[in-house]
Amino acid sequence: MFGLGALGKMLVLLGVFIILMGLLLMVGDKIPWVGRLPGDIVIKKEKFTFYFPLATCILISLLITIFFALFRK
Repeated sequence: MFGLGALGKMLVLLGVFIILMGLLLMVGDKIPWVGRLPGDIVIKKEKFTFYFPLATCILISLLITIFFALFRK
């Protein structure tokens, strides 16, 4: 099936992904448009706030898809 080399590559890629996500979370507050795009859903009540960043999720998904399409074999 898979050799140890393939497992090692997969773990390295997973580690790089986790590091990139951590860096994105650290600098995410400094990017003004993340989470405040038209299409993000915010419902505020007295003691309840529901937030779903729909447009932001779609934009990030498109960027990740383009990134992986560029580096695909």
